[in-house]
Amino acid sequence: MNLSHNKILITGGASGIGLGLTERFLAENNQVIICGRRAELLDEVRAKHPSVITRVCDLSIEAEREELAAWISSEHPDLTVLVNNAGIQQWMNPSDENFYERAMLEMNINNMAPIHLTHLLMKLPSLKTIMNVTSGLAFVQLTAVPVYCATKAFFHSFTLSLRHLLKGKVEVIEIIPPALNTDLGGVGLHDEHPPVSAFIESIFSQLEEGKDTLTFGFSAALANAGPEVIKGTFDRMNP
Repeated sequence: MNLSHNKILITGGASGIGLGLTERFLAENNQVIICGRRAELLDEVRAKHPSVITRVCDLSIEAEREELAAWISSEHPDLTVLVNNAGIQQWMNPSDENFYERAMLEMNINNMAPIHLTHLLMKLPSLKTIMNVTSGLAFVQLTAVPVYCATKAFFHSFTLSLRHLLKGKVEVIEIIPPALNTDLGGVGLHDEHPPVSAFIESIFSQLEEGKDTLTFGFSAALANAGPEVIKGTFDRMNP
């Protein structure tokens, strides 16, 4: 992947890993479009980085995904990179009264949205790269977030198939973060984990090396772990 002179759409680009990617891609001389549900966060990013193009979009809604793709096709038909980053993490239990409703929302945002956007934006002849943000929890489960782990395992599997299906046409890159100091799942839940900045530095170094599977710390260990290591990790994470 060329790290500069791209036009890039980053879903969920106003916070967390998405914001880290937004700022680094800007620094690498790219034009960046970000979308998200919260207009106030998008406005904050644009105030700090006036060159960023923003679009309010609730990716859990199929019609809004279609509107986003139509807008991209009309206003930014030269899009070269799609970054499927947006995701939510729900701490819950199947015994919760609203478990099914929350699970459906999580699956819709974490799985159906990137699959749908990939399908819609593949129609752009300019598209060269798709970057999918999965998780180290695609490989081992933290049972407090059961649906999140399942969605990331699903997305990891889909990404591997997508890479094979689009070989020679569109480059497919998987970004596999570990837990980082973001507000994913709730404010303060991940304060003890590494900063997003360190993760971003690492994955861009890997991009410069030409890698298509980008890991960091704990996720690097999990992505290459065997069954015994996975089982031991599961036991430690779920006492």
